[in-house]
Amino acid sequence: MKHDIVEKNIGLMAILIIVVISLGGLAEIIPLMLSRTASDPVEGMRPYTALELEGRDIYIREGCYNCHSQMVRPFRAETERYGPYSEAGETVWDHPFQFGSKRTGPDLARVGGRYSDEWHRVHLMNPRDVVPESNMPSYPWLAEAEIDASRTPIKMAGMKTLGVPYTDDDVAGATAAVDGKTELQALIAYLQNLGMAIKTRGQ
Repeated sequence: MKHDIVEKNIGLMAILIIVVISLGGLAEIIPLMLSRTASDPVEGMRPYTALELEGRDIYIREGCYNCHSQMVRPFRAETERYGPYSEAGETVWDHPFQFGSKRTGPDLARVGGRYSDEWHRVHLMNPRDVVPESNMPSYPWLAEAEIDASRTPIKMAGMKTLGVPYTDDDVAGATAAVDGKTELQALIAYLQNLGMAIKTRGQ
């Protein structure tokens, strides 16, 4: 039988597996690449400010994505708890995106504006001061460490080459925008921006 030929020839089977996976991947990826809803930003979205961009890098550096997803799935249980489901256009300027896949802590896709800056400050310094049952670690060093302002324009210029619509003035003013700011301030600024485009659009 023909399938015996494939089953007894591991090299041929490997090639056929690669072909099938490649065709399946292309069938999923190509339509998404051609979809304007996936490639265009959602209405009201803006690029991260210099401080928010630095906060995003701190979020990645500290591994926050290991416990917090940033993708509300289109299910009632999720939208009732976290807010409107995530749209592809919200992440067109994220390199890399922070969807995540694990929720030891809550999803953060809509956390912007939900709590005050002071709440975030206390929560990041010692989470149990505001959520007694939290198992999230504390990040007290963020309040002491200052942003390296000399690197911010380089980061913004890099994002600009990837298609983020920063202007030359944005890049030129990046150093001044973060000079003297702490990593804690930057991370809070980033968190306070998450999901705000969708929230603003819904008002």
